[in-house]
Amino acid sequence: MTKSDLLFDKFNDKHGKFLVFFGTFVDTPKLGELRIREKTSVGVLNGIIRFVNRNSLDPVKDCLDHDSSLSPEDVTVVDIIGKDKTRNNSFYFPGFVDTHNHVSQYPNVGVFGNSTLLDWLEKYTFPIEAALANENIAREVYNKVISKTLSHGTTTVAYYNTIDLKSTKLLAQLSSLLGQRVLVGKVCMDTNGPEYYIEDTKTSFESTVKVVKYIRETICDPLVNPIVTPRFAPSCSRELMQQLSKLVKDENIHVQTHLSENKEEIQWVQDLFPECESYTDVYDKYGLLTEKTVLAHCIHLTDAEARVIKQRRCGISHCPISNSSLTSGECRVRWLLDQGIKVGLGTDVSAGHSCSILTTGRQAFAVSRHLAMRETDHAKLSVSECLFLATMGGAQVLRMDETLGTFDVGKQFDAQMIDTNAPGSNVDMFHWQLKEKDQMQEQEQEQEQGQDPYKNPPLLTNEDIIAKWFFNGDDRNTTKVWVAGQQVYQI
Repeated sequence: MTKSDLLFDKFNDKHGKFLVFFGTFVDTPKLGELRIREKTSVGVLNGIIRFVNRNSLDPVKDCLDHDSSLSPEDVTVVDIIGKDKTRNNSFYFPGFVDTHNHVSQYPNVGVFGNSTLLDWLEKYTFPIEAALANENIAREVYNKVISKTLSHGTTTVAYYNTIDLKSTKLLAQLSSLLGQRVLVGKVCMDTNGPEYYIEDTKTSFESTVKVVKYIRETICDPLVNPIVTPRFAPSCSRELMQQLSKLVKDENIHVQTHLSENKEEIQWVQDLFPECESYTDVYDKYGLLTEKTVLAHCIHLTDAEARVIKQRRCGISHCPISNSSLTSGECRVRWLLDQGIKVGLGTDVSAGHSCSILTTGRQAFAVSRHLAMRETDHAKLSVSECLFLATMGGAQVLRMDETLGTFDVGKQFDAQMIDTNAPGSNVDMFHWQLKEKDQMQEQEQEQEQGQDPYKNPPLLTNEDIIAKWFFNGDDRNTTKVWVAGQQVYQI
């Protein structure tokens, strides 16, 4: 997408131009619910969904009926159905929500050898994060990651950066410029780090305060917000966690950290904090568990820890790719959901080898099957459940579910246009599998009447098409992306 395209959309939005999106809308309002609304018009003004009209015959008329003061010239229609109004297997889907992404680690994507968590940090992670104190390197990496995640349909991201103040400010700047909805966190670590990559307590806290102030007062973009980021318990002193806790409470800021990722890590925490009953208790005792806290991994939680997380209304970022890559373990997502704990998906780059939430969702699906092989079928996650985690679930974890995650009136229009027939698409479907509803019903009647079932091959339902995209799709199928009604990407 060109800069002029972005400016055009911003001009329209600023001047109250009504956008009406027409076609098939797919979302997941509830866990396990796949809502498919065909031939639907969705009206958007100033980034907010103003009306949703199912079985629409005329999107422009829908808009004029909504607001009689408008003229047709005030309305811009985005139509993915096409002139012939036939089934074309394109649809709108909510923007993905990545609840855990280490943007500064991206140059190491796919590089982790045979490491487990703690040695991976020492060998690969700390050196690359330290390198991003160089502004030129940082700028190149951040531009790449923001652009790439947008191209994958990810409209909202919780970013971990580094301990460096300047590069964290730069990340906030670039996120605002490119139009992504983000939480930006400067990593805090004042203990148990290498000499070349560690802060003293005073510097760590004060630089965090400066980031919060800079984002809120200088960036001043509703899409860009700060998030307090203690790396994990072993890297933060008790004093630092107490100071960060007070900041979180005073300023009502999000928190993100790691929890119960690796058994060796858990034992280390126990040795470092003997006064605490568990890893979770460390964060609880030092005031970092709030309803706006995002806890990444949470693989080896005890029942008691899960109860505390539920009570504190924290959210969990499930990172199946990195959990597998570093052989950390398998997060019991169904067990968490059954207890009423919020769960979303995180790419966890670079231990996660992909910036794609769609890929992460597939891995979440697979991991749940591996758990089911040892436990019961109840552990399995369905396609619709994984898509829920990728959108509405992630919005719940980030406490943005009132404004994101579905196509409902009053919510922000964060969306991606999916075209299963896009050039180079890996989603293969045949013309004889794709027919209109009346043709599908006719075929079903023939089969019920005892006619040869082999006369007509099985047809694909809308649910089948979405499943094909889920398992076989990639960024080639994401043709356009909008954040708050503004187009930020086009293939």
